[in-house]
Amino acid sequence: MPAKDIFHNVVKKALIKQGWVITDDPLTLRAGGINLYVDLGAEKLMTAEKKGEKIAVEIKSFAGKTYLAEFHPAVGQFIHYRMVLKEEEPERTLYLAVPANVYKDFFRLPFTQNSVKTNQLKLIIYDTKTEEITQWLT
Repeated sequence: MPAKDIFHNVVKKALIKQGWVITDDPLTLRAGGINLYVDLGAEKLMTAEKKGEKIAVEIKSFAGKTYLAEFHPAVGQFIHYRMVLKEEEPERTLYLAVPANVYKDFFRLPFTQNSVKTNQLKLIIYDTKTEEITQWLT
């Protein structure tokens, strides 16, 4: 099992604050003879008016040498996880969680915006200090 991201617990707490129940930590998927580990699985409970929601969240800190060096494998993971979730748990929506400062400094650049759009990435933007989600971008 891979090591947890440095902001794993920050995102977990932020999701709980917004009413999500963590169902898997990590969410384990098996596909094509390999195991994949998405950082978190969560759901919001069903209400009388609305069917429950399920999500999977891959958490990234972007704490490496460069944002671009961290971005490439993150996009690859996202694409593969989404592919497997479509088959194994199609009711789950996959999100890539990124720190607010990284979103501001890197994800707003034209290159990154184009990649997010082209690869249909769904993002959760989180604040590392307040341990809150600041935006959901779908």
